[in-house]
Amino acid sequence: MQERTPQKMPTGIASLDPILDGGVPPGSLILLLGDIGAGNYEFTYSSIVNTLKSMTERASERTHIAKEVRYITFTRLKEDVRQEIAGSLHIDGLSALVDGIQFEDLSELYFDNSVVPDEWYSHGDIISRLQKRASRENILLQLANVINGIPSGSLVVLDSITDIATQRSIPNIWHNLTGFLRGLQRISKQRNITTYLLLSRGILDSSEERELADIADAVLLFKWEETSGARRQRVMYFEKFRGVMPHLEERDLVKFAVRISTTGGFEVSNIRVVI
Repeated sequence: MQERTPQKMPTGIASLDPILDGGVPPGSLILLLGDIGAGNYEFTYSSIVNTLKSMTERASERTHIAKEVRYITFTRLKEDVRQEIAGSLHIDGLSALVDGIQFEDLSELYFDNSVVPDEWYSHGDIISRLQKRASRENILLQLANVINGIPSGSLVVLDSITDIATQRSIPNIWHNLTGFLRGLQRISKQRNITTYLLLSRGILDSSEERELADIADAVLLFKWEETSGARRQRVMYFEKFRGVMPHLEERDLVKFAVRISTTGGFEVSNIRVVI
């Protein structure tokens, strides 16, 4: 009896998916750890747009196409994200594709725990705001409720884990966050929900970054490197990918130069070996 080949979910990055033998295992929890401006957001935006395009196409037996794209923000406005995606790519039909993104805005819960004035993020009157605060839900509990309502087989973006991890004023926030992510890693496997966790590099302690990397199934590191001509070059490393890393290392495919353009979006090239 012929062994069945596991399905892959394309990232939508045309220059990367063939290297990954079609994409990533559905249900992967993927940490996109990046230096400022090094490409983790551009990777996410290109992946989202191309995933939305592929949702209208017929998938092969080996390909898992996302059922839905859900973008969850903790501080950013939906329109801000939409405009940033629209400004990053110049392709036909982009506006209609971006309209297909399902947004969840948890900013009111986030800013309730800050010194930010209510009128900066809430449109309710003072009485409704006080009532909301009195019955305020924990932001991670609300995030879990959102995840529970997402269709199995979807692509989810959490923008960004940095926002929650740095809320030091909330008691036990780090313990609760890591516990939540461990639970998310389990339920993602059961429901084939592939999740991108966006995290800015260098803001958390190195031990905290390592703990999040340990929880995730995959860690993609986006960073700046100096070239011989004293020019900065974006590069992407596969630091970890459970079930995929042996395939990459056998072919010496662990480090990539990154190019970002308005027509092609995020692209990898000049594959190099990390020694």
